[in-house]
This record gives sequence, C-alpha cells and structure tokens, in this order.
Amino acid sequence: MPKTREVLRLDVRKTYKLYVNGSFVRSESGRSDVFGTGTDDSANVARASRKDLRDAVVAARAAFARWSSMTPINRGLVLYRLAEMMDARRAEFVERLRFGMKADETEALRETTAAIDRTLWYAGWCDKYAAVLSSRNPVAGPYYNYSTPEPMGVVGVVAPDEPALLGLVSALVPPLVSGNTVVAIASEIDPRTAIVFAECLATCDLPGGAANVLTGRRIEIAPHLARHMDVNALLTYGLDAPFEAELERLGAENLKRTRTYGVSSPAQWFAAEAQDLEHVAAFVEIKTIWHPAGI
Repeated sequence: MPKTREVLRLDVRKTYKLYVNGSFVRSESGRSDVFGTGTDDSANVARASRKDLRDAVVAARAAFARWSSMTPINRGLVLYRLAEMMDARRAEFVERLRFGMKADETEALRETTAAIDRTLWYAGWCDKYAAVLSSRNPVAGPYYNYSTPEPMGVVGVVAPDEPALLGLVSALVPPLVSGNTVVAIASEIDPRTAIVFAECLATCDLPGGAANVLTGRRIEIAPHLARHMDVNALLTYGLDAPFEAELERLGAENLKRTRTYGVSSPAQWFAAEAQDLEHVAAFVEIKTIWHPAGI
C-alpha cells in the first residue's frame, strides 16, 4: 500500500487593516497588535499612527462636499444598503463577537440584530430630520425667518469598547445622516469587529472617505484627533475623567463641538433611548434665513 503523505499545516494569521478613504491600508508605521489566543482566532490588527489619523481627516474633508451634497433620500438609500450588507454578513458578525467579546451565541446574535435595526432606523431619518429640526420663527416685521439644519463637517468619534458593534454603529451612523463625514477610533478590546463593519461600509455605495475606521491605542491617537484643526466636532464614549477632560481642552483650541458620554453598561445600548434624533441634531449647525414678506 502507498504511504500516506503527511501535510504540514501552516497557520497564517489574518491581518486586519485600517479603513481610510474607501480603502484598506496598513499603518504607515508598520505596527500591529496581535488579538486572540486560539490558532483559528489569532489575528494581526494594524495600530494607527498620527500620520494615519491625518490621512483619515484629509480623506473625510475631501469627501464632505460629495456626501453632504447628495439628496437626503439618496443618503438614506446608502445607509439602507449598509444595513443590507450587514445583514448579509450576520453570521460572520455573530462569530466575531462570540470569539472577540467572549459572548455566547444568543448575546452575539442580539447585538448584531440590534446594530442592523439601528442602522435602518437612522437611514429612515435622512429625509425627515430637517423637517423636524427646521422652524419658521416669529419676527416683528414684514419678514419671513426660517431656521434649517446643515452638517458641521468632519466629526471625530471615539467609539466605546463594548458593545463593539452596536456601540460603533450608534456612534458612527448618526453624524452621517445629516451629511457629516466621520473619522472613528474603534474598540480597543477587540477591534476586529469594527473592521468587518468597515468591509460593509466599503460595499454600500458610501463615498470613499465619508467614513473612516482606525484601530489602535486611544492614548496615542485620540489627542491628535481632538486637537486637529480640520475636525469640527468630537464624540467620545466611556473614557476616564482625566483623559476626557484633556480631549475637551484640546478640542477647545478650534472651538470643536464636543459630546462626551460616560461609561454605561452594555445593556443600556439596547434601550430605546439609545437611538434618538438628538444624536443627529448634536452635529448640525442651524442656519437662519431672512426673506422679505410679499416678494
């Protein structure tokens, strides 16, 4: 009988890259971190540098004109398509959350379903939020006075550590509704889920650069995001008080609008108030228009 040939198995770790300007790129520093302990779960994750952050902000600023000028209904269709792409990869998200966040299958499925539903919910607001936030103001004189919302520009997001998927969706999607572009720093506990989400962003017709996802150490890159003069607003979740105060101080240098939210239990992310029009309104500017009456 012929001898059985032994096959040598080489375990090659998957490499998760940064998502910048619609492409997946390695960190310019060449650094990466290893996540996971098992043979089938271990992976390299790129660690973003200050230069990577600057590239993401440049991409977000360049994409702002295109994304904000799209009609509200088209922005809604793009975000609806994002939810479709997430739904198509539901099983992958569940598996990623099970291994990365040490969740059981039921918890992982619940979080994935909630993230998809929340994306759909915000997609529906794209062509409605302006009607709710606009107003006709009373004035003493023969004039009409209207207030309407406009996007601010580039929004920096420091996503919560957990829930890794639902937290990122809840932080990143609302600024997109009004036409802002986003640079997000993903969960540090296991950022691999964020890159799977970024793969959905890359295939949902969102303009390149409209949403950028960085992985790495917050202590290294969040201060540069806060002080960057071309970032118009900053949103942070779950940071310790001294670090949060430092980011607020840095953001004040160019009068960034800053929203900080304390540590909340993962269960609170599933509550109805976790999705609210206020999260869209937080990153718009109100423009007031005067027009003579009767002309």
